[in-house]
Amino acid sequence: MKLIILSVLALVALTKAQQQPHGDPIPIIRYENEGVNPDGSYKWLYETGNGINAQEEGQVKNLGNPETEAMQAQGSYSYQAPDGTNIAIQYIANEEGFQPQGDHLPTPPPIPAAIMRALEWNAAHPEEEQAGAASNQQPVYKTNNRRF
Repeated sequence: MKLIILSVLALVALTKAQQQPHGDPIPIIRYENEGVNPDGSYKWLYETGNGINAQEEGQVKNLGNPETEAMQAQGSYSYQAPDGTNIAIQYIANEEGFQPQGDHLPTPPPIPAAIMRALEWNAAHPEEEQAGAASNQQPVYKTNNRRF
């Protein structure tokens, strides 16, 4: 049974591959690669014949301090979308994650004024939040020496 399924999948893949247009290879116009260097830094970039550009460089932050040592990279890439829109992304990647920026990326809606005022009030009065923290503890119930 597995052989039949694999044969059918292979036949479907072969059919799909034959339907794909085979164009000319896209040339690499520019390529540079430096590193990884002894200090952990590196740099690379490339540009293709169809307008794709990418570059990145990275380094180790706090090198030599195992408790705070972290890799950080920054870079960008750009290309033209099928609808003709130019797509450009700049990013930083570090211990806080991948942080892209680009004009085409969605942005969150603005925070409503009432919520913003509440957040500002909470930030200005942290002692009141801490005082109420003890009342947020959940009670522990015991039944027949079992804790729930």
